[in-house]
Amino acid sequence: MTQHNSQFDPAANRRRFLQYLASSAAVSWSGSALGQALEAREPLPDPMVWAPRDVNFLIPSPKDAINVFDFESVARKNIPPAHFGYMASGIDDETSLRANREGFQKFQLRPRRMVDVSKVDMSVEIFGQKYDTPIFLAPIGGHKAYHAEGEIAVARGAKAGNHLQILSTQTTTSPEEVTAARGAPIWFQLYATNKFEIAKALVQRAEKAGCLAVTVTADRSGGRNQETLFRLRREDKRNCAECHGDAAGGGGSGVRPNRPMWDGIDTTGLGAIQASAMTWDYLKRIRDVTKMKIIVKGLLAHEDAKLAADNGFDGIIVSNHGGRSEDAGRSTIETLPEMIEAVGGRLPVFVDSGFRRGTDIVKALAMGAAGVAVGRPYIWGLGAFGAPGVERVLELLRIELFAAMQQAGAPTIKHLVPGMVKRV
Repeated sequence: MTQHNSQFDPAANRRRFLQYLASSAAVSWSGSALGQALEAREPLPDPMVWAPRDVNFLIPSPKDAINVFDFESVARKNIPPAHFGYMASGIDDETSLRANREGFQKFQLRPRRMVDVSKVDMSVEIFGQKYDTPIFLAPIGGHKAYHAEGEIAVARGAKAGNHLQILSTQTTTSPEEVTAARGAPIWFQLYATNKFEIAKALVQRAEKAGCLAVTVTADRSGGRNQETLFRLRREDKRNCAECHGDAAGGGGSGVRPNRPMWDGIDTTGLGAIQASAMTWDYLKRIRDVTKMKIIVKGLLAHEDAKLAADNGFDGIIVSNHGGRSEDAGRSTIETLPEMIEAVGGRLPVFVDSGFRRGTDIVKALAMGAAGVAVGRPYIWGLGAFGAPGVERVLELLRIELFAAMQQAGAPTIKHLVPGMVKRV
């Protein structure tokens, strides 16, 4: 029988390596994945995370951010608990909230090589307007809850990179002021409510202010159980009812008479902004009272995408409200391909919810999306540093998109095609 030689025994060598690491001064942190592996004699994580993101480290300035996530911890420190909870919250088990990020892992990019990408053109044209990138700012209400300059700061950040900005019905700044700060026309997002007279007044106000399009939110048909909001509100010593309503009101579903878009509108008896009675006929009535482009926001089923095209609307936004409107558990990136197929090129398909990286954006554009909206990341930047934070968040996304297009072999947006993406 041949004597076992431990010199060539992988298990023995691994034990010696682990013992060496355990005694090394370089390995001194406790509770790490490596430390746990050493204690349990389990295989080491692969790949090793040698420089994990430290959520307790707060970047001192926007220029110190490496990615958009670096702004979240600073925003959490600066923003009152209830306001942060309102922004961060999903609903119920927050399945959709998580799915929006996890969904990107279900798709792989298929890069093309031997393509000249020394120059990359990220510009797009949407309804006759040219933007430097297809990255635009999703509508989020109440920006002054995150920074004193609110929507004005966001507009300045958007202007720096020539990004399309969509203003919420629940804005804390007038559309005229935001348009002036942006230096270009913006879009308006509509919570239609169940009263058509109110929807008409809001739409005509936005059109008069110079907005080019109205995105009608279709996914707020009822209340929502925003558990993260409700739990963080317990930490807040202020009176939150003015901003968010009470728990029974569905976490901010009510009308805010002190918000600019509601000025001069009779909201008597209107307790909520959602439109539980909205139908395709309701949307057609909106088309009759405005010359703005009409985009239906919040569609998730290919049947509805087809109906939007059949009914002559100008575009759709595939959205689950960032995981805030329903908890069906399906990401928008997973939904996107069937939506694009359903409309058959008859109208542009935009998408939002969960986009955080340039590769996320490239996957959506390659599938056929005409534009990608980001929401929470620019609010993190706003809450952390105001306008410079918003500007840096958008800059980082542009940098990542530029690199991702080079890596994919796409010198222009038009070179991003469905064949570059494969579902795992």
